[in-house]
Amino acid sequence: MALTTIFAGFDGTATPPSWVGRLAAAGLGGVVLFGRNVDPARGDSGVAELTSALRDAGPHLLVGVDEEGGDLTRLDTARGSSLPGNAALGALDDPVRTERVGVELGIRLRGCGIDLNFAPVADVDTQTHNPVIGVRAFGSCPDLVSRHVAAFVAGQQGVGVAAAAKHFPGHGGTRDDSHFTVPVLDQPLDELHRLDLPPFRAAIKADVKIVMTAHVVVPSIDRHSPATLSSAAVTGLLRQELGFSGIVMTDGLDMHAISRGVGHAEAGVQALLAGVDALCVGGDSTDPELVESMAGALVEAVRAGRLPAQRLAEASSRIEDLRRWCRKPSSLLVPPATPGDTATAAADVARRIVTPHGRVKLDAAPVILELHDEPSPATGDVPWGVGAPVASRMPGTVVVRLREAGQDVERVLAGLPDRPVVLSVRASRRRQWQERLVHTVRALRPDVIVVDHDTGTSESVLGEHYILTHGAARITAEVAADLLTGTFITGQG
Repeated sequence: MALTTIFAGFDGTATPPSWVGRLAAAGLGGVVLFGRNVDPARGDSGVAELTSALRDAGPHLLVGVDEEGGDLTRLDTARGSSLPGNAALGALDDPVRTERVGVELGIRLRGCGIDLNFAPVADVDTQTHNPVIGVRAFGSCPDLVSRHVAAFVAGQQGVGVAAAAKHFPGHGGTRDDSHFTVPVLDQPLDELHRLDLPPFRAAIKADVKIVMTAHVVVPSIDRHSPATLSSAAVTGLLRQELGFSGIVMTDGLDMHAISRGVGHAEAGVQALLAGVDALCVGGDSTDPELVESMAGALVEAVRAGRLPAQRLAEASSRIEDLRRWCRKPSSLLVPPATPGDTATAAADVARRIVTPHGRVKLDAAPVILELHDEPSPATGDVPWGVGAPVASRMPGTVVVRLREAGQDVERVLAGLPDRPVVLSVRASRRRQWQERLVHTVRALRPDVIVVDHDTGTSESVLGEHYILTHGAARITAEVAADLLTGTFITGQG
C-alpha cells in the first residue's frame, strides 16, 4: 500500500526504465510525465507508445501530466503550447468556450494514454509580483476564476481525464515561489474564504477528482507547516469544512519548500498524516532509491505506530477508486456533441482574445526584440514570442533575444535604422529591467509596437501601438504574428 501512494517521474521517451516496471509490479501507484518524456520528433504518437509500454509494465499504473496550456505545457515543450492559457480564457470570460477547450485537451490526453492532468490552476492572481502564478491563473476575480475552473473541470473530466484543482489553499497571493523557498500567504481567514477558496469550492461542486496542495504556509490556518503537511489545511479545511472526498495530491516534493526542508521521505509521512493520499515526486529526475526510501519511510511509520495503518489504507483505497473511474469506457464519458464541435476550440479562443490596439500592421520586415528572463522552474524553457512566427511569414525579419545583462539595445537598433521595431515582452510587471528597456527603445523608436505576453502590464510599457496575447502560448503568438503581418482579422470565426 505504501508504493500505491507514490506518483513518480522518470527519464526516457521510448520505453520506461526497468525500475519502473519492477516497482509497478510491487504496487507503484502511478507515474508523471514531463517534457523530458516527450520526443519532439514523434509528438503525441510517441507519448501514446510510451504510455502503452508503461501499462505493459504495470496495467494498474495511473499516468499523470502537467498540461495546463498557455505558459505551462509538457506535450508541447519543444514548440510552445497549442492551447491558449488560463489568462486568455479568463479574459475572454466565456465558460462555454473554456469547457470546450477542456474537452479538446481531454481528448488529446486520452489519445496519449494519460489518465489525469494536473490542471486547472484554481489560484487567484492577486499579487502583482507573484513569480510563479500570474498568467497561469484565470484572473484576479474569485468569481471569474471559479466559473472557469468549474467549466474546465467539466470539459476535461467529461471525456474521462481526471482533473486536479491546484494549488490549495491558494498560491496566487504569495510573493515567493515554492520551487525555491516556503512562501507565506499571510491572509486573514475571512479574506482566504473571500479571495482564495471560492475556486476550490467551485471545483469540488463540479466533482473534481483531485485537489493538489501548495507548499505554502498560511498562518491563519497553520503557523508552522505548509499546507501540504498540515492536518488543519488538508483534513480540517479541505476535507471537513469544504467537504472534499476525492484524492488529495501533493505538489512536487522535489520543490525546495519541501526537499530542502523536511526532505522527501519525512514529507511523505507528514503529508499522509495530514490527510494527503498521493505523493508526487520527480520533477527534476527520480531514481528508484528515492521512491523506495519514501515507501520505506511510510512502512516504518506504520510499524512505529506513528502513521495509522488505516490512514494508509484509506489513501490507497481512494487511489484505487480513481483508477476505476479512469478505466471506464470512454463511450460512457464523452458528452453528446455535434461533430467538429470542439475541433477548433483553442484556435477560436485565440482568435477572439488576441487584440490589437493602435497601428500594428508592419509595412516591412521588422527587427523583433524579445525580452527573455530566466524561465520559471514550473514552466521550463519553452519557446515563446512572436519572433519565429513573424519570421516565417515575413522573410528578412531579424530576431534578437535580449536579457538583463545582454546586448546594448542602442547598438542593435543603430545597425538596423530602417526597420520597424517590435518588442515582445513577457514579465515587465515583475522585472524592472524590462520596463526600463522598453522606455529606452521607445525613446529611440517612438513607433515601436509592443506584443505583450503577460497580463497587468502598465500603460507606459504598452504605449500606443500594442497587441495583447494574455500569455505566452504558441497559438496566441501565431495570431499576433498574423495581425502584425496582415494575414488575419481578429474576432471572427
